[in-house]
Amino acid sequence: MSTALVGLMAGMALGFAGWFGGFGAFLLVAALGAVGFVLGRLVDDGTDVRAFLGGRGRERR
Repeated sequence: MSTALVGLMAGMALGFAGWFGGFGAFLLVAALGAVGFVLGRLVDDGTDVRAFLGGRGRERR
């Protein structure tokens, strides 16, 4: 799936959320889309989500 097509679908989802649900729904869809994007990039890069959320300065004992 091309990046342009993904952008088109995301824009349409935000547009529908804004039209039918108002500004609050628009913000919710945008925030959840951003979270999904970050998690998807982490999975694609092979980064462990637990290591990412744990922080860099903390060491496990």
